Amino acid sequence: MTVMAEKKLHEMSREERLDYIRKATRISDDIEVMLRPLPFEDANRMIENAIGIMSIPMGVATNFVINGREYVIPMAIEEPSVIAAVSKAAKIAKVKGGFIAEANDSIMIGQVQVVGLGNVKHAMTKILRNKKQLLAIANSNSRSVTAVDLQVRQLRDKSPNNMGNMLLVELVIDTKDAMGANAINTMCEAIAPYVAKITDGEVVLKILSNYSTKRLVRCTATFDKEELGGSQIVKRILYAYALAYSDAYRAVTHNKGVMNGIDAVALATCQDFRAIEAGAHAYAARDGTYRSLTSWRRTKEGDLAGEIELPLAVGVVGGVVNAHPTAKFALQILGVKSAKELAMVMTAVGLAQNLAAIRALSSEGIQAGHMKLHARKFSK
Repeated sequence: MTVMAEKKLHEMSREERLDYIRKATRISDDIEVMLRPLPFEDANRMIENAIGIMSIPMGVATNFVINGREYVIPMAIEEPSVIAAVSKAAKIAKVKGGFIAEANDSIMIGQVQVVGLGNVKHAMTKILRNKKQLLAIANSNSRSVTAVDLQVRQLRDKSPNNMGNMLLVELVIDTKDAMGANAINTMCEAIAPYVAKITDGEVVLKILSNYSTKRLVRCTATFDKEELGGSQIVKRILYAYALAYSDAYRAVTHNKGVMNGIDAVALATCQDFRAIEAGAHAYAARDGTYRSLTSWRRTKEGDLAGEIELPLAVGVVGGVVNAHPTAKFALQILGVKSAKELAMVMTAVGLAQNLAAIRALSSEGIQAGHMKLHARKFSK
């Protein structure tokens, strides 16, 4: 639970902002230490041929009430006005109770590709006959995540190379509070030799899918028409949504605004934002046409209701999350207890950021909106 600030955040000094965070989140650790730049020695262990550290500003968004709980949300982003705009949007949503979010369990898919098969359907039958054994092998290679099912499907190459039919053996894996990439890849590699032996085929790829459609997150919110600027602004926002739904050229920029919010939280907490982006954009095109990730409608009271749904694979344990001090600090600020909770927070930020962008576009224009928000710096 946050506390009321005597000043708005943009009026505070850095020390006052850190003190606000201490009081709002009850963090007792040394914040100054946790915000120190990553030592070069650590960076050199993380990547190859390291030469330095690329710094990105990190701030906090306020006013977010998600499922009845108030959050202070860390965001790492170099673009001005985003944090101010998303805080303002959250403040408008707060009037009607904030954001309501839900998330599926952390189910991911790992794929083993088998080629060179004479009879794919016969190979599928043999794999399913050995399903129990393959799941046992997969689970013997991980203590933190669990393969809960195994599926098979036939796929025909649609590329110009005409490589023929192939078999996909797919592990269905519960990654719990981890994003799970390393564990999934290990499981796929573990079963690959057995899959090749069972099918008399050649295994090529053995890797997770970042299209995590079994790991969907949904969020809704209602925005008061008067707080938005009146019924005419609501109508103009609905026209903006109509364009984003109907035209891919607009939808790409519309969804970029959504990801401004989601990616900023992902960066602050050291999530794989590239995987998040890829999955989100694939989901936006799931019906064969690239569309808006959000949907907007007018309520019977004349207010604006928004909804977002997308696949979102994130983690609060494992990988860089446990190694990077600033990521640890960001998660402490959030106070999230699970990967599902983190995903719900990120999705609420995406919806709020989209509202902020299309509201500005539908009224004074994005440039004027950017400048006004940057000057006023909406926050608590």
